[in-house]
Amino acid sequence: MRGKQTIRGMFQSMAVIGVVVAGIYMLVPHDENADPIRTVDYRVELVTAQRAAPYPVVAPDGLDKGWRATSVTFERTKAHAWHLGFLDPQDQYVAVEQSTARPADKYVREVTHDAVRTDRTEQVAGRAWQFWDGPKYDALVLTDDRATTVVTGTAGPERLAEMAAALKAGEPAGTASPSASPSASPGPSVKPSAGS
Repeated sequence: MRGKQTIRGMFQSMAVIGVVVAGIYMLVPHDENADPIRTVDYRVELVTAQRAAPYPVVAPDGLDKGWRATSVTFERTKAHAWHLGFLDPQDQYVAVEQSTARPADKYVREVTHDAVRTDRTEQVAGRAWQFWDGPKYDALVLTDDRATTVVTGTAGPERLAEMAAALKAGEPAGTASPSASPSASPGPSVKPSAGS
């Protein structure tokens, strides 16, 4: 008989707790239309990366308001890896990845989740970016002797080119004065074309 009372008491206590929790939930305001995407301010990380990296770290300048930054990291001990993630106006993912990692092709495969190099290039602001095609992310890739720059994501080639055209670079550590022009490219114009 005592066991039945204990079980009944436990269920009564749980019911009371459930009513209290439901009441609290109903009293707390909920915004069903709130955007669940959290945007980030990457300015501090950008300045840090530009001071520490041995290459010109890039970030977009002049994108319209529909673009939202959602993630940022700089990992100095991992080949000075710079990452800046965005959602474009159609909520497609676009990321800027830079690193001194070698070999460059291996690095590109890692950040694009196994994209493969194609023979196609995209002319963006006067520079030829290599197009990589992937099962998850496509990418535009620019490699020089200091770093590999990758613009990758689920967005289409036009959006990747738009991001690539908007990229501007700060001075790498130990180079020219801050008064020097930070532009990595002559301007934001995009001229996509199929390469050979």
